[in-house]
Amino acid sequence: MIALGLLLVAAAGILTLATVAMSTTETQGHLAARTAEYGQDKMEQLLALPYDDKTTDTTQFPAVAGPGTGLLVGGGLNPNGPVVGYSDYVDSSGNPVAAAANWSYVRVWQITQVAPNMRQITVLTQVRHSVGYASQTGILPTSTVVSLKSRPF
Repeated sequence: MIALGLLLVAAAGILTLATVAMSTTETQGHLAARTAEYGQDKMEQLLALPYDDKTTDTTQFPAVAGPGTGLLVGGGLNPNGPVVGYSDYVDSSGNPVAAAANWSYVRVWQITQVAPNMRQITVLTQVRHSVGYASQTGILPTSTVVSLKSRPF
């Protein structure tokens, strides 16, 4: 009977730890998956533009005719200091929203010339501090997607 009581106490302690671990994994995994998904969405939007496009406003979805930056070389990958024309915000469902609105994810991108007829597009997506488990730990899931865009394709 004493051994059974000790086993019950030990099992209760391990069960609590397992519950916390499952909750953390679910929340962090969900947020990380969303950052990758929303980063890929932005990458697809940018890759759909013609190589020489320098005026399409890609901060909106769907992208609209200028004024904008299109695939103009520039931008940056700092989500805390996004470059105008190379950043946008989405809510928890992936819908574009204004920077002052209730956004959950920030997407920033950078376009660099890597060869005469080739540009590298890098999109970084990060969760906002106040979303899910990130608000408790300060660990912000981030995903980076990189692709090349060449002329004539």
